[in-house]
Amino acid sequence: MNGRTCLGIALALLLPAVLAADDWPQWRGPTRDGVWRESGIVEKFAGPEIKLRWTAPIANGYSGPTVADGRVYVTDRLTKPDQVERVHCFQWTDGKKLWTHGYPCDYAAVSYPNGPRASVTVDRGRAYSLGATGHLVCLDAASGRVHWEKDMAAEFKIEMPIWGIAAAPLVEGDFVILQIGGRKRPNGNGACIVALDRVTGEERWTALDDPACYSAPIMIEQAGRRVLVCWTGTRVAGMDAQTGSVLWEYPFKSSRWVEAIITPSVHRDRLLLSTFGDGSLMLRLGTDKLTIEKLWQRRGENDKDTDALHILMANPHQTDGYVYGVDSYGQFRCLDAATGDRIWEDLTVATQARWGTLHMVAHGEEVWMFNDRGELLITRLSPKGLEKISVARLIKPTTGQLSRRDGVTWSHPAFAYRHVFIRNDEELVCASLAADGK
Repeated sequence: MNGRTCLGIALALLLPAVLAADDWPQWRGPTRDGVWRESGIVEKFAGPEIKLRWTAPIANGYSGPTVADGRVYVTDRLTKPDQVERVHCFQWTDGKKLWTHGYPCDYAAVSYPNGPRASVTVDRGRAYSLGATGHLVCLDAASGRVHWEKDMAAEFKIEMPIWGIAAAPLVEGDFVILQIGGRKRPNGNGACIVALDRVTGEERWTALDDPACYSAPIMIEQAGRRVLVCWTGTRVAGMDAQTGSVLWEYPFKSSRWVEAIITPSVHRDRLLLSTFGDGSLMLRLGTDKLTIEKLWQRRGENDKDTDALHILMANPHQTDGYVYGVDSYGQFRCLDAATGDRIWEDLTVATQARWGTLHMVAHGEEVWMFNDRGELLITRLSPKGLEKISVARLIKPTTGQLSRRDGVTWSHPAFAYRHVFIRNDEELVCASLAADGK
């Protein structure tokens, strides 16, 4: 039996397992809602450390990994001998590097210059990567060959946010949609939000004369149609993804500098926004018409003496009647979704320090958390309190993302093929979460 035949048999055996599992092809999962839908997952961890399937060396960055078609994608940054951003692709089964694409990238205008922020988006065989200074590249997802690339900062005259460009590209239909904070175009349209042809990279429309924030755009279902939701530095807007026209909007402007990071949190007819400095705003989406209205807004005296939630970067989790999220100094809270009133507070799941944080993914009746200490937690949340089912260390913190004591783990994990994938500033790791251990 020759090598090619052996490889063909191996791929044939592997392919059904991959197809039967779920990809995690973009920021916060297949539909950007932070929901993990695979079955056959462990009920608790075997010990205090999660056994790793493989590790792969990478450099610094904030971007979380994404997984699609048996491959894992992540970005990083090198500073020596030159400043370079890189996009990597690894084989999911063993961490073997399949390809790397790099390009020069000067971070002179970016605060917290640890590395790229935005997760790679994979769609129909193409990988879209948006760097911290606005370098956009569309790559063949399998080979790494460049289909097209653009310097968005130069082409759209970006007014660079202090922390750089962070919102992961969104593919909707034939468009790739980005929040970049570009200046007005010759036709008079703003260019905070830009739609390009996903195949050619040609400009299709631009919209909103707003400063950019760091929040990734999402698609929702409202009043019988798909609506693009974009949160900028001054407002949240529901838009037509095909034209860029505004269907509804509501102001939510930062009182100091632009600091909106989380993706708008949507549950049924509720849409929640929250920032570190300005607290939370809960809106109601019209169900029969394309409208928006305020339910409540809560803000404390400052970012330490808070009311409701002052969220930095950890997307909240909404269920029927309740909101769960991490406040400005790591306080995990449950709120009444109708009023913003606090139901309870837990001080054990995230670091109790400024910007203490964790990421949540819903899985059936449980919520999986990955905190800034590198721990993975299986929990259940209810208005009665937080139940920790199992806790184990997944990856060590590093100091590039934030130089605090032993560092932090701020990147968002990916959950695919009954495995978890996560990075720090030194390595990308993969661990099985399958009930059968495979």
